[in-house]
Amino acid sequence: MAKVSVFNMEGKEVGTIDLNDAVFGVKVNEHLVHMAVVQHLANKRQGTQKAKTRSEVSGGGRKPWRQKGTGHARQGSTRAPQWTGGGVVFAPVPRDYSFKLNKKEKQAALKSALTDKVLSSSLIVLEELKFDDIKTKSFVKVMDNLKVNSGLVVITDNDKNVVMSARNVAEVDTASVSTINVYDIMKAKKVVLTKDAVAKIEEVYA
Repeated sequence: MAKVSVFNMEGKEVGTIDLNDAVFGVKVNEHLVHMAVVQHLANKRQGTQKAKTRSEVSGGGRKPWRQKGTGHARQGSTRAPQWTGGGVVFAPVPRDYSFKLNKKEKQAALKSALTDKVLSSSLIVLEELKFDDIKTKSFVKVMDNLKVNSGLVVITDNDKNVVMSARNVAEVDTASVSTINVYDIMKAKKVVLTKDAVAKIEEVYA
């Protein structure tokens, strides 16, 4: 099992924790990680793009000039794609870009992402993260103590004081155990997990 230091909110090491190899020590599957990231980005696409083909553009009903004798190339419509104001060839239409990954593939990708953070020493375990009130300055101070200027903070539940305190901090996102995804983990330079979040993740995915 990987042994990781546990820090308090002042940034001082207060102990260590053994991480479950079934979640934080698997063989990293780069292909599944890539597929999970592609799926996340694809599912976020609105797919509302639209352009008109030559059959949908108004006008161009009559032939602009006779077929022969003018010296021009023959033309059948002023709304053909080569004309200004003409239709678009193979015009994009609204579509759904989302696709499905199997449940086991998603879980394997998430475990690979977490393992990658452990191997690169980019995973920090925090003893607890609690605030008495909503204060951005308090959250920034904790991040400074941990030397985290860009990352993802994972908590067990949607603690309003923590989430609201972090809302205006650039480069730092928050997530609960139930909402973490491979894209956010791989994008983050550092992943900060509370001890409770580690236990919950191991309970769900081990």
